[in-house]
Amino acid sequence: MNEFLPFEIVDGRYDSGLILLADHATNHIPPGYHRLGLPDSAFERHIAFDIGIEALTRELAGRLGVPAVMSRFSRLLIDPNRGEDDPTIIMRISDGAIIPGNHPIAPDEWQHRIETFHRPYHHAVGDTIAKVAKISGRAPLVLSLHSYTPAWKGVPRPWHAAVLWDTDHRAVRPLIDLLGEPGDILVGDNEPYDGALKGDTMYRHCMIKGIPHALLEVRQDLIGHEAGVTAWADRLQPVFARMNADPALHRYEVHASRTGPYPEGFEIPTSDLNSKEFVS
Repeated sequence: MNEFLPFEIVDGRYDSGLILLADHATNHIPPGYHRLGLPDSAFERHIAFDIGIEALTRELAGRLGVPAVMSRFSRLLIDPNRGEDDPTIIMRISDGAIIPGNHPIAPDEWQHRIETFHRPYHHAVGDTIAKVAKISGRAPLVLSLHSYTPAWKGVPRPWHAAVLWDTDHRAVRPLIDLLGEPGDILVGDNEPYDGALKGDTMYRHCMIKGIPHALLEVRQDLIGHEAGVTAWADRLQPVFARMNADPALHRYEVHASRTGPYPEGFEIPTSDLNSKEFVS
């Protein structure tokens, strides 16, 4: 199997305090997996990646001059936005599409995908967050970018964008308010999904560590083309910059999760530089 890089780090100013993430940036599959037995058309669908997010993440990282971490493998291979013990980390069926390369799957192959793709991506995320924290001398602000389909099972989704979250509202409320301020879009609050998911990227890298964060979803029909990416970058750039300038969004503060207690013995890393507080 040819070398396949599971992540890409877009360089930026690590003293800026802001990091962008894109868990589902691409639809790439390593050559040895033979497209998981799926037709090429499957990899143009939302089941393979978050349409428009790679381009939007690159554009925003460039405009803001901040680092970004993006996965380089399709969620059909393994989903980086799931915990290692989540049974949906490798899907057998996704939105009606049977994935032959995932069913049946041997336990050794399951573990191989975790170790070869999923885990290196999360190491890159963790290392980048730690680098920003060290160089900036404060808690980073982490904003994760995703996209969703304009309809699900025939039901239209009216929200132009949505913010998903667990209980840490610090970055969520400003993001929802600033996006809605012009009055020309409908912003969902934990719609069309609930943002509390044990073991996902925000849980693993932000919730447990008390790092301010938010997950932003943009509807795919709005960013599935170059003009849409440019328009949404125009909309999001000043919002992200304004949030990043707020000192309140650069403090460590651990919030209890709606998914249940954190793993026994969890600790905020000693390298974290600001005062910490646990909010129940």
